[in-house]
Amino acid sequence: MQELLLPLMKGFVTSGSLIIAIGAQNAFVLSHGLRQQFNGLIAVTCSTLDTLLIFAGIAGMGALITNAPYLMLAAALFGGVFLVVYGFRALASAINPKPLNSEGSSLNSRTAAILTTLAISLLNPHVYLDTVVLIGSIGGQYALPERWWFAGGAALASFVWFFSLSWGAKKLAPLFKKPTTWRVLDSFICLMMWSISASLFVLAYDLIAKGL
Repeated sequence: MQELLLPLMKGFVTSGSLIIAIGAQNAFVLSHGLRQQFNGLIAVTCSTLDTLLIFAGIAGMGALITNAPYLMLAAALFGGVFLVVYGFRALASAINPKPLNSEGSSLNSRTAAILTTLAISLLNPHVYLDTVVLIGSIGGQYALPERWWFAGGAALASFVWFFSLSWGAKKLAPLFKKPTTWRVLDSFICLMMWSISASLFVLAYDLIAKGL
């Protein structure tokens, strides 16, 4: 049993070190965790999606995506456009901030919450590079059954992180009762979305320049 715990812990640490970095997905989870709006559903969606991608990567999908640059190009272009639009929405919220738990949020249903979460996650090629390619290639080096224990540890890190981020945001709620604080957060999210969008457009340009 002890020999299986080592790949489990390595999977946990590897995945945790990748997903903790501030990005579009984490900013989205934090924002709605602060609003306490579909935060549990969003956390479940993010961690479940990560789990599926991690196990797919370890099962061999990483090599497929690496050898299919058209998939990366499509994801980079669509993801770049989506994040530009989402950035403008965050900018609009920064210009006209509302207190915590105010009305008028864009996520007005469970379906909208799930679809927006999936778009934020799946339209970012870095998600595939982290979960499918990187974690998949590391975990794929293990023999069975250690390989699946590594995948389980990586998936567990995702669940722990997203639920901690989502529900831990409650402690910051008093601070975010001030519209000024929301202005700062939404401005930060806007800049983050646009910076990631720019990196995706650069990735798309590089893929095109290399002739795919």
